[in-house]
Parts: sequence; C-alpha cells; structure tokens
Amino acid sequence: MGIAVVGMDSLSERAAMMRESLQKSQTITDNVVSILGSFDSRLSALETAMRPTQIRTHSIRKAHENIDKTLKAAEVILAQFDLSRQAETKILKGPHDDLESYLGAIEELRNSIRFFSSKKSFRNSDGVVDNANSLLVKALSKLEDEFKQLLASYSKPIEPERLFDCLPNSLRPSSGSPGHQADSGLKIAHTNHSEQQNIDLENAVYTTPTLIPPRILPLLHDLAQQMVQAGHQQHLSRIYRETRSSVLEGSLLKLGVEKLSKDDVQRMQWEVLEAKIGSWIHFMRIAVKLLFAGERKVCDQIFEGYDSLSDQCFAEVTASSVSVLLSFGEAIAKSKRSPEKLFVLLDMYEIMRELHSEIEALFKGKACTEIRESALGLTKRLAQTAKDTFGDFEEAVEKDATKTAVLDGTVHPLTSYVINYVKFLFDYQSTLKQLFQEFEKGDETNSQLASVTMRIMQALQTNLDGKSKQYKDPALTHLFLMNNIHYMVRSVRRSEAKDLLGDDWVQIHRRIVQQHANQYKRNAWFKILQTLSVQGLTSSGGGSSVGGDSGNSSGASRALVKDRFKTFNMQFEELHQRQSQWTVPDTELRESLRLAVAEVLLPAYRSFVKRFGNLVESGKNPLKYIKYTAEDLERMLGEFFEGKNPSEPRR
Repeated sequence: MGIAVVGMDSLSERAAMMRESLQKSQTITDNVVSILGSFDSRLSALETAMRPTQIRTHSIRKAHENIDKTLKAAEVILAQFDLSRQAETKILKGPHDDLESYLGAIEELRNSIRFFSSKKSFRNSDGVVDNANSLLVKALSKLEDEFKQLLASYSKPIEPERLFDCLPNSLRPSSGSPGHQADSGLKIAHTNHSEQQNIDLENAVYTTPTLIPPRILPLLHDLAQQMVQAGHQQHLSRIYRETRSSVLEGSLLKLGVEKLSKDDVQRMQWEVLEAKIGSWIHFMRIAVKLLFAGERKVCDQIFEGYDSLSDQCFAEVTASSVSVLLSFGEAIAKSKRSPEKLFVLLDMYEIMRELHSEIEALFKGKACTEIRESALGLTKRLAQTAKDTFGDFEEAVEKDATKTAVLDGTVHPLTSYVINYVKFLFDYQSTLKQLFQEFEKGDETNSQLASVTMRIMQALQTNLDGKSKQYKDPALTHLFLMNNIHYMVRSVRRSEAKDLLGDDWVQIHRRIVQQHANQYKRNAWFKILQTLSVQGLTSSGGGSSVGGDSGNSSGASRALVKDRFKTFNMQFEELHQRQSQWTVPDTELRESLRLAVAEVLLPAYRSFVKRFGNLVESGKNPLKYIKYTAEDLERMLGEFFEGKNPSEPRR
C-alpha cells in the first residue's frame, strides 16, 4: 500500500514537470513567431522602398539594348550603302575590262534591292530601291551589249580546210574540192561504193571543231545566266540566234552549199546535177557531224542549266541551214524519175539513214521537233522515190525500143547497161534491205531483192528476144541471143547476184546459152554439111562414072562431085566472109563455138575428100574444085567471130 502511494506521487511529479516544459515551449514558439512576423514586415517595407530603383535600372538596361540594336542596324545599313556605292562604281565602269567583278557588282546590287525592300521601317527605303533598280536596268543593258559584243567577236565562219581536218582520212578531199568524189557518169560515180566502205564510215572518228574558244564559253555562260535571271530570256535568244545563225550559214556558204529550188534542179544537166548530189552528201556529213554537233556543244555550254532555252536557241540557229540542205534533197526526191538517178537516190537515202541517230540526238527536245520530222520525212520520200524508180527501170528495160543496131551479133549495149546496173545494186545490198524494210516488215527483204533482180533479168531477156527478130539470118539471131545470155550468166556468176539468184538460175540459163549455140550450128552449117553428104551423088549410067575398082567412089558421078566441091567452096567462102564479121566477145565461148563447128565440119570434109577426091584429082584443074585442105578450113575457122571489117584482108 505504501509502495503504491509512493508510486502515485512519483507519477504526479513527472506530469507536473511535463506541463511546465510544454508551457515554456509554447512561450518560446510564440516569441519566435513574433520575431519572424517582425522580419516579414521589415522586408516588405524594404522591397517597397527598392522598387523605384529597380524600375529605373531596368529602363536604363533596355535603353542600352535598344541603342546597341539601333547602332548595329545603322552599321548594317551603312555597310549596305557602302556596298551599293562600290557596286555602282563598278557598274558605271562597264563589264568589258573586268567581267567577273561586274557580275559580282550586279549580284551585290540585287542583294541591296532585296535588303532595302525588306526594310520598310527605313524612311528612305523606297527611294533607295528605286535608284538601285534603275541602276540594275542600266547594268543589265550593258551586260546585254557585252554578251552581244563578246559572242560576235568570237563567232566567225569556219574555213573549209579546218572542217576537212576534222574528217576521217578516208573522207578528206585530196583535190581541195568538197565534191571531188562525185565524178560524172553512172559507172564512174558508183564504182567505189561498197558495203565495207559503209561500215568503215559508220565507225569513223570525227573531231568536233572548236567554234568558240573554250576560255570564252564560261564568260558567255555567266552573262547568259544573269540575263535569264533578269527575265531577259527573249532578248538573249534573239541575240544568240541572229549572231550564230548567220555564222553557221557563212560556214556552209564557204563550203559550197547553194540554195537551189526544185526548178533549178529540174533545169540542170544530169552530169552537173550528179556532181552536186555527190557534194550534197559530203555537205550533209560535215553539217551534221561537225557544224551542227559543234553548235550543239556551244549551245549546251552557254545555256547550261536551262535545257529548254538551249534546245530553243539551237533550233533557231540551225533552222535556216537545215532547211537549205533538206530542200535540195526534197527537190531531188520530187524531180522527174529516171533509171540513172536510182544510185544517187540510194546514196542520198544511205546518208540520211547514217545520220539518223545523230540528228535525233542533236535535235532533241520539243523545240527541234519540226527539224527532226523534216529529216525523217526526207528519208522516207527518198526511199519511196527509189522504190518507184525500181519499177520504172524494170518497165523501161522490157519496153526499151532503142534502134541501136548490133550488126555483128555481139552483146547489146542494153545488156551491158542492165547487168552493170544490177551489179551496182548489189553494192547497195544493206541499203536496199533497209529501204525495203520501210515498206515491208519481217525477213522478206532478201527474197524481195531477189524477186526484183529476177524480174529485171526477165525483162531484159524479153527485150532481147524482140531485138533478135531484127536479124534476117536465123543463125545470127541465135548467135546474138547466145552472146547476150552468156554475158548475163557470166556476170551473175562473178558477182554477189549468184548468191541471191541461186545456182538453179545459173544452170537454167547456161542451158539456154547451149541451146542457142546448137541452134546457131544447125541454121548456119546444115546447108553446107548437106553438100558433103553422099546422097544424090550416084548416077544411073553414063561415061562420067568411074569403074568398080575404086570402091570409095563406086557409082558416083564425077560431074556431081565437082559440083558439090564448087558449091562447098562457094558456101564456105560466103560463111567465112560473113561470119568473120560477126563477134563472140567472150574468148572461151568463141573458142568452144569454133571447136563445135570444126568437130562437125572437118571430119565430114575429110571423109568426103577421101571418098570422092580421086574423081576430081584425076581430071583437069583439080585445085579448082579441091581448093582447101582440112587444115586450111581449120585455120579459116579460127578467123570466125572476130568482128572484122569487110575491107580487112584475110590472114
């Protein structure tokens, strides 16, 4: 119990102590709050006192910032004014002495215009921009004049010799004349044409001529660029066209290109026209591969970055020159057709085909469409005219009615002309295949060429058959046909026509030659061989026959034998006189024909002399009847078909 009371007292004391401590803590807290409240009041008062000073300080700082900005803006404007004055000084001096500096000044002036146009707050900006624009107009005008003067100074027609130096060696004229290769005459003009020559020309290397010095082209490009940027594109293209087109025309004029109308072409003699066509082919190569190629290169460099403008200027510069060249081709294609024009038409078609890919590449773009179409149109017209001329030639051969007399039965001029014509056609095989492809699709070109050639050959045979009927002597008729068809066969066998016409054609016509040779022998020698026949020599009786001890002439009449010898001599001499004037121009054929005659005549003559010669030799004047030995006849046969004049003495 006592312990409990003691414990209770102890707890009471502790509680009292805790209350006292808490009261002290509260007092301290109240005192701290009071002190802090006092600080807050003082700070608020201080802040209120400082606010005017802070406002003044901020205003001063802002003012300094504005002053700095204004000074910097003024510096920029002053610097721009300074640059503008420098640009004005350079522009007033002009571009001639220092083009690069002048172009830089124009760019500075443009920058100045852009700068002041954006500074609308600047009181005098509109006046500055107006002055700068006025100066820019003057600058661009001087720039235009400089472009014109610089382009004109370095644009001169090219001398032909310089152009010839840019050609492959095989095309350089040895005589200094651009058209020197176009000799007159069908045979001469086309003798050297070959498929290999075409391949060589396609692979030949051409050197594009330098039309404007390379160091000048960047200057012209920079000038052109400034003019385009200023919106002076039309002025630029006009200056370029007027300057370069006249120079290009001058280069072609120096080369020898003439502006000829269809009427001019129609009035020309064929030899003159053929030479001009040969020159035209040469001019087309030079124009496309050298002059137009060089012009395109210059155009692309000056107008680099402006493709449509480059195409337009190139088209305008070349249009007149292209027109002059193509109009001559058009005049030829539309002129009156004749067989001798076929090969020059093929030459012209060939050069247009050869240049086709280059024309397409050079004259690219919409602006050049008309020129491309004109070139392609000429190619097609030349092809059509050549094709029509083929048909005309075939018809002309069949209906040829020339009265040229071939009295000796040799090869007719028509035959040699047609065969040479066909030979020349085969020099143009690849060209003809391309030409036929203009009208036929697929792999029919070879058979078409073979068909055309066969028809021409058949037309020739038909005509020769008609001409052979002019001869009164059937033997000469067959000799004439033998000569001419043999000439055809031999020519075909020795040319590329053999591969196209085939072995069958050759064999068939060789048999025709042999048939005419046989017909000649039958018609020319049948009658004289009859005089050497036994038939009709026997007599029914009389004292003019010889006794039985001579078996070879048993029953033969001496008078009839003498008459036979006289008739033989007369007929042979007549044949010799006439047929030694006839001609078999081919040596091998001539010898074989003589041999064929000798193989029939000489054995018959020897047999007749052996059998009946004694009847004559035993009488008076035997040499009057047996005038010739077999050897004499053989020697005289060697004079047949030599084409002798009647007045020439016998060998």
